[in-house]
Amino acid sequence: MVRTWCGLALEALGKARESIDAINVYPVADGDTGTNLYFTVESAAQAVEAVFAAHAEMAAVPAAPGGGGEAGGGGAGPGLPALPDALRAMTHGALIGARGNSGTILSQMLRGLAEVLAVPREAAAEAAPEPGGNAGGERLRRALRRAGEAAYRAVAHPVEGTMLTVAAAAADAAERAGGGAAEVVRAAYEGARAALEETPGQLDVLGRAGVVDAGGCGLVTVLGALMEAVTGESPRPVGGGRDRPGRAPGPRAGQPAAAGSDATGATGVAGVAGVAGVAGATGSTDAATAAGGAGAAAEPAVCTGEGPAYEVMYLLEAGDEAVETLRARLDPLGDSLVVVGGDGLWNVHVHVDDAGAAVEAGIEAGRPYRIRVTHFGPEAQRAEQPPRAQRAVVMVVPGDGLAELCREAGATVVTVRPGEPPAAGELVEALRRAHAREVVLLPNDTALRHTAAAAAEQARAEGIRVAVVPTRSPVQGIAALAVHGPERRFDEDVVAMTSAAGATRHAELAVAEHRSWTMAGVCQAGDVLGLIDGDVAVIGQDLAATAEAVLERMLAAGGEMVTLVLGAEAPDALADHLEDRVRQGHLAVDTVVHRGGQPSVPLIIGVE
Repeated sequence: MVRTWCGLALEALGKARESIDAINVYPVADGDTGTNLYFTVESAAQAVEAVFAAHAEMAAVPAAPGGGGEAGGGGAGPGLPALPDALRAMTHGALIGARGNSGTILSQMLRGLAEVLAVPREAAAEAAPEPGGNAGGERLRRALRRAGEAAYRAVAHPVEGTMLTVAAAAADAAERAGGGAAEVVRAAYEGARAALEETPGQLDVLGRAGVVDAGGCGLVTVLGALMEAVTGESPRPVGGGRDRPGRAPGPRAGQPAAAGSDATGATGVAGVAGVAGVAGATGSTDAATAAGGAGAAAEPAVCTGEGPAYEVMYLLEAGDEAVETLRARLDPLGDSLVVVGGDGLWNVHVHVDDAGAAVEAGIEAGRPYRIRVTHFGPEAQRAEQPPRAQRAVVMVVPGDGLAELCREAGATVVTVRPGEPPAAGELVEALRRAHAREVVLLPNDTALRHTAAAAAEQARAEGIRVAVVPTRSPVQGIAALAVHGPERRFDEDVVAMTSAAGATRHAELAVAEHRSWTMAGVCQAGDVLGLIDGDVAVIGQDLAATAEAVLERMLAAGGEMVTLVLGAEAPDALADHLEDRVRQGHLAVDTVVHRGGQPSVPLIIGVE
């Protein structure tokens, strides 16, 4: 359940990120709450995946007697971590990857939740028996209450009308609910969503802007993912209708409609996954993403310059007593003080005018590291920078051969490791490494769509103009890179690269790992699968024959150039065979072969 929840939450936040950013007006109107929550949950999800991968590697080792699985709530079955292990991984990942005020608070909520759920079921039942026998429901009630309490304790000066209020409402609703875990999580979600719609009346800055709290909106999204993980039910739209967004009071007389709201007072929460369930006024399209974010329907609120000038965050190794002293030192320096963690590792977040003093306080308390200082307001973007190139391209590719090919063509490359898709942070580092004013990002994988969008948003906040071309395969990335023209205007270059990628159909060959139903019929373990544009179109037993069948299907619709990218284990004879077939049957079609070196896909095919 932990793994499923993290995956669903990350997907939901990826869809909701821009909408949440657009309604971010408190505590600082810097338009990054959705992005910060995405980075936080991504770190948690990666930590959970890592512990699952570690247990899978040990699956061949005989397990000790008396094991069970993570889904069973306690033991360690073949290849599966125990529930406490998965929960610890989730909370540690969230702690070290927490970003911003909202991400830091969310990480502490996850810690509070895990403190209850990690207790073995038998021990939990003995400590707090459930009269109706619904032990799962009672544990979840106590976990949600602990999460809310932990969040309040972490904040130096709690403010109502924020995600703290939403968390408390979720816990209250859970306690009133009867039944098991499914009934409890449904009630918590509905209670949180109702509390979210009330936040503009509780916090004046939200009422003036006509929006709900962005952090609370993100929390509702995460709780919606929890409900889906437990019950299998997708979060329903607010108000029961697909077209009704969550509402807040409209702008006051004489005030313009705020960013993220329309003239009727409909808030930017429309389009947030799990709240409205549909794309609303602030939802973005691929075209908007490709245009580098300019011209999006709803612009994030702009920082006004009021309040402290810097956001300071760092991880801190220190004891409990030293952390209490640190809280007392940091509190008078600024606001938005949040200190979360425990067991010797803490995440510190504060808004201050004197960033040096905040870091010095951490040094006195223990060992601070991963120190991040962010300057609020437009001055940060005008800070003097070393000379940058005008434009660059960043590409994600799956093999060393492809990486070298793209580097030679001038791209900055992120090489994908087998089974380890790059995190948003890795893409941000690549965007920085490109050291250009304008960057085109080619993710080359449908699964990286939200990751790339989050990375682009972070880079834009640092003053880099970024456009994400939604390439779904390395061959589409190669086609886009081939027409890249740095002498053109940025928008024209992005359009040309997007057109070239869109005109390239893509396919790949894979080997089935187990028996399964596909769009082409039933496959058996060991069968060669030919996927065209992401769907299984051909099932065969021979690599060359299957590749030939796939290529013929693709060329039946026309084409001028075939690109073949051979995997690490693919023989050169495969490319020779396919080249001959193209020459014999399609005289006007050219063929280009690259030794890509990708480890898990024997062949990638592109037809332009």
